[in-house]
Amino acid sequence: MKTLVQRSVSPSELVTTPATSGFASNMLARSDVKPTPADRQSGVFALPSELQALSAAHAMTTVMSENETTRMLWTLLANLDGMVYRCRDDAYWTMEFVSQGCHRLTGYHANELLFNGKISYEYITDPDDRAHVREVVKAALEQRERFDIEYRIVHADGSTRWVWERGAGVVDASNHLVAVEGIIQDITAHKRAFQDLREAERRYHSLFENAIEGIFRTTPEGRYLDANPALARIYGFADTAELGDSLRDIRAQLYVDPSRREEFMRIVKARGSISGFESQVYRKNRDVIWISENARAVIDDSGQVLYYEGTVEDITERKLYEARIEQQANYDTLTGLANRSLLSDRLEQAILTAASYGTRLAVVFVDLDRFKYINDSLGHHVGDQLLCAMAQRFKSCVRDCDTVARLGGDEFVLLLNGLSDTDNVAILMERMLALISHPWTTSEGEFEVTCSVGVALYPDDGANAQTLLKHADSAMYRAKERGRNNFQFFTSELNALMTERFELESGLRRALERDQFCLYYQPRIDLKTGTIIGAEALIRWRTADNELMLPGRFIPVAEETGLIVPIGAWVLQAACAQNQAWLQAGLPPLLVSVNVSLRQFQRDDLPQTIADVLRQTGLPPGGLEIEVTESSVMHNAERLIDMLCAIKAQGVQISVDDFGTGYSSLSYLRRFPVDRLKIDRSFVQDILLDQDDGTIVRTIIALGHNLGLKVVAEGVESADQVVYLRDNGCDELQGFYYGHPMPAADFEHMVRDNIARRKCA
Repeated sequence: MKTLVQRSVSPSELVTTPATSGFASNMLARSDVKPTPADRQSGVFALPSELQALSAAHAMTTVMSENETTRMLWTLLANLDGMVYRCRDDAYWTMEFVSQGCHRLTGYHANELLFNGKISYEYITDPDDRAHVREVVKAALEQRERFDIEYRIVHADGSTRWVWERGAGVVDASNHLVAVEGIIQDITAHKRAFQDLREAERRYHSLFENAIEGIFRTTPEGRYLDANPALARIYGFADTAELGDSLRDIRAQLYVDPSRREEFMRIVKARGSISGFESQVYRKNRDVIWISENARAVIDDSGQVLYYEGTVEDITERKLYEARIEQQANYDTLTGLANRSLLSDRLEQAILTAASYGTRLAVVFVDLDRFKYINDSLGHHVGDQLLCAMAQRFKSCVRDCDTVARLGGDEFVLLLNGLSDTDNVAILMERMLALISHPWTTSEGEFEVTCSVGVALYPDDGANAQTLLKHADSAMYRAKERGRNNFQFFTSELNALMTERFELESGLRRALERDQFCLYYQPRIDLKTGTIIGAEALIRWRTADNELMLPGRFIPVAEETGLIVPIGAWVLQAACAQNQAWLQAGLPPLLVSVNVSLRQFQRDDLPQTIADVLRQTGLPPGGLEIEVTESSVMHNAERLIDMLCAIKAQGVQISVDDFGTGYSSLSYLRRFPVDRLKIDRSFVQDILLDQDDGTIVRTIIALGHNLGLKVVAEGVESADQVVYLRDNGCDELQGFYYGHPMPAADFEHMVRDNIARRKCA
């Protein structure tokens, strides 16, 4: 605030007169300062604005004693926030009077500043500011104006303080400058707060302007209040001004599905905020992109929404990548039909639906007759064309709610939902056989293709997907035996395997009691070093007749009957005990993998069971790896995440087995506390021959590494496969090339040999 220089000529101009000369004299006296004769002759003492009213009141008060007036003035000066001063207009700003606020302001006592007793005010003014202060003050004095300036001083303790000085020159009757009077106040705290605010604003502005994500504020009606450059770029506009001018109604103009805006507002209203809200929107050029929004509602005191603020991320590339991965993982590359993993998932879902509604479903296994002859004689390209043509014919025979899948080669499966009786299935099979047998024309000529079909019904022929597929497959072979180009239903004549199943179930119930199970170990190799780093524990059953039965024969029965739970607990206990025994025998720390079935995961006590086994055996948690199948992890995924996290918290490692054969969601996979992905052997065995398998293997390796996981290839049987997997960045290998599953003693011997060879190398 600028103030005017005042001439000390009358009380109305707020100057000291003979009537108030004692007031000025006492002020000087309290500082032990003797005014010069010139001072006394001029009778001038111009006060700062804070004291002008006081001076005026003093001039008009005649009843108050001079001593009382002086006491009151000094009390006010002492309580004033700052230092009142009078100084000379010289090179040192020599102080002739300072108030008691001097010490609080500068750290120096009054007698140290007065007449430069110890230090001059010019000296304590920050060297970088001295010239500017003198320039401003001089200019004001010359113009007979008041000055107002901020600058820095050096406090007695060495610290720098910001001050605000306001003052004016004092002139005599001849308009000659005789002194400078004013007040100086410490504004350091204010200055720092202001600088902090400016810095915060600068950082916010920098973040706002340079953020990769779009940042916005919108009204509830869908109009932009604010947007940063990133948001304009995401939506294809040249700048934020064009964005704001163009998009006046977000709901109608931006969202591909306008109801998404309503859903956005509904969720924010219910929760106060929203996270990861994905939608398709239009860019300026009407291209469609995917975005993910995070936002919150800003409300007023009455609870009404003022505006929404949040961020926008362009996730188009991620969505396309996920779609490609899903396509590769769940659909046949050649025909576009569902592959084995997707069929398995849909069959499981169809069984659950049929069980809930009391309906039936049919699993139809189809094999093209004489396909091998056409493929071998005319070439694979013709065989591929035939497969694609037959795929379209199969699709034309079924409804949209049904599924047509290609298992591989010339094998197809049709899944027919919601059936009321078998007559409808028979009619459909007749129609399909007729359609398939229509001549197929290619550049190589015209061919008549037929097929053999087997049908299994739920619930008549099986209660689960595996049984239904197996029975449909058996029925298909019966159709081939009966001359091809026909269909057969599964019957009791094909049920001989069921007898074996019952025998297996009966034997399994006694196997644990009779200690007939044992574990074999298949080595896992670090591809870079060739070191044996662990093994997968694989169960074997030594039956009463001394047959060593592989798990493929009895584990499905154990799964169906629930015996897998006690069997799985035994495997866990035995594997951990054996690994601890190896440690005590001097082997290096190894990782033993144990398969855990879906049935075991359905029990809430699995994490505690694992903890108990580790405690009982003494095995460090890092020596155990739990393997879960891809299909298992998607069964009640939310619940499984919590269980896996509880297991992971113990220090146990987790891998997803048979990856690529299930129907996993990438959004869930990112949330699972997984260490490894194990590529299913069905993809590895033909990676050198089947382009689709090679693509899937490379994709899984890339996906695993992008998620920060190690990737293990199972079923490695040749040196060429090893080279292929090494070239494509696979981390670990397991398969017959390195060793068949073997007893614990043989595995220990193999590890010791591996160590010895590596030392020699």
